Amino acid sequence: MKLKVLGCDGGIGSNSHTTAMLLDEDILIDAGTGVGTLSLDDLLKIDHVFVTHSHLDHIAFIPFLIDTTGGLRNRPLVVHALPETLESLQKHIFNWHIWPDFSCIPDVAHPYLCYEPIAIGDTVVLGSRRITPLPACHIVPSVGFQLDSGQASLVFTGDTTASDALWEAINQIANLRYLIIESAFSNAQCDIARRSRHFYPALLANELNKLQQNAEIYITHLRQGEAEVTMREIVAKAGHFNPHRLMGNQIFEF
Repeated sequence: MKLKVLGCDGGIGSNSHTTAMLLDEDILIDAGTGVGTLSLDDLLKIDHVFVTHSHLDHIAFIPFLIDTTGGLRNRPLVVHALPETLESLQKHIFNWHIWPDFSCIPDVAHPYLCYEPIAIGDTVVLGSRRITPLPACHIVPSVGFQLDSGQASLVFTGDTTASDALWEAINQIANLRYLIIESAFSNAQCDIARRSRHFYPALLANELNKLQQNAEIYITHLRQGEAEVTMREIVAKAGHFNPHRLMGNQIFEF
């Protein structure tokens, strides 16, 4: 499996893009503004989108993706997400007010877009690839994902705060190689982080002590203007885990 980071920032501007990752050529893990860096040929190869949660920085380019490619495809784009996330997309995005309902365009029998509900712990198998939703704790219903090639696994937590259930699931992954985990705020913004259910460095360092597997750790969702200080605070508290800052265009092969 090959995972390319299209976007991993907490906002946009100055070449920053929000969360999106391309798995092989045909699967998106979240669909933030990073999807906009792909060519039309790349977009046409995407058959599946796995969504961690309904916040705009993670779903913003699903509407543009299907609007751009729908008429050029011979099968629907499949969006995999929690039922609550799918309901939010249908009610608030693909509702004919914000964007057309592509699940009935050109008609119900031949839609450009279809929805596939997922559940925590239930693995989706696509060829030799196994994608398993993991528990997360955010302000809206959310999941992380385990991406398992059979040889090794990468875990992307999505947006989350402290969650014993998440660590319990991660610690059961015997072939874990990479862990991508967020810290959306610096320690100075810990109150906002707590209220919005995001990690901040002090809390993240404490939670990483629950990790019982060896893995390379990468930090995502850093906000412009405080990314450097946030990484310094993480290293100061959790340097023995050797955490790295996740970067756009970074590639993981596993």
